[in-house]
Amino acid sequence: MQPKQIIVTIPVKERHKAYLESKAPDARFLYTSAQNITDDELDKANIIIGNVPPKRLHSPAALEWMQLNSAGSDNYCAPGVLSPRTILTNATGAYGLAISEYMLAVSLQIQNKLFLYRDNQRNHLWKDEGEVTSIEGSTTLVIGLGDIGGSYARKMKALGSYTIGIRRTATNKPDYLDELYSMDSLDEVLPRADFIALSLPNSPATYRIINETRLRAMKKTAILINVGRGTAIDTDALVRVLNDGHLAGCAVDVTDPEPLPPDHPLWDARNMVITPHSSGSYHLPETFERIVRIAGENLEAFLAEKPMRNVVDFSTGYRKR
Repeated sequence: MQPKQIIVTIPVKERHKAYLESKAPDARFLYTSAQNITDDELDKANIIIGNVPPKRLHSPAALEWMQLNSAGSDNYCAPGVLSPRTILTNATGAYGLAISEYMLAVSLQIQNKLFLYRDNQRNHLWKDEGEVTSIEGSTTLVIGLGDIGGSYARKMKALGSYTIGIRRTATNKPDYLDELYSMDSLDEVLPRADFIALSLPNSPATYRIINETRLRAMKKTAILINVGRGTAIDTDALVRVLNDGHLAGCAVDVTDPEPLPPDHPLWDARNMVITPHSSGSYHLPETFERIVRIAGENLEAFLAEKPMRNVVDFSTGYRKR
């Protein structure tokens, strides 16, 4: 049997290389970047660890398995990107710590009007911005209960919030949730929430799931957070609703369009906090360590023909349960 040709495009250090190679001692490893990889190298790869632009793939015949360094996998599920025979796994489990702490941070930032005080400081303005609220005694609605949404719900529960979750199937309610529903109940529970957090992948089912009607159904004092995909919110409607003074604030780490153009009105919408898709990435070193561990565990399992973590269902873009 020919040794497996493994391409690694994530920025590993020597200790990471040693770890991965210990899982596949007979394989041939090529360490490169998504920008520098050649078409010939892609055509020969049996395994890819890391995200290669989907337009570079074109269903490579030799590719048996691709391990993404992202939790989102929708771009790789489109017809023609990968062969149906290729196993696709994502990095679910790597980002929950970093992104849920970001979500908690912006929750507190908006709730305590810290972004307003920062603006006042910049303008040398000594001004009291008035009443604030508390997480304790609030209600948190988390839409999308993967690693990221679940980690945020767990943190809010620990701080005294009543937690409601929505996912595709309302089964096996975890302990950190007080209530669990399927997406069919979104309109019923949305008006109850003080915090609404979205951590959804991009799919036809999630496209602009938060439209103007649903934005206006939220409490005027509600805080909206989106860390999944910008397409989950109707951006133009969000601008209108915020500028009308409906919602205490909104924080997004993802936008539609993305990157957000410099002249887009979302930049200047009232009570808006925007970050450039940076809550995950590798800013927290532990995130990258988790990605490498997932890749190593899956590499060992793949070669032993054992069950792998985070196998993606091409028909839904979600990981198989």
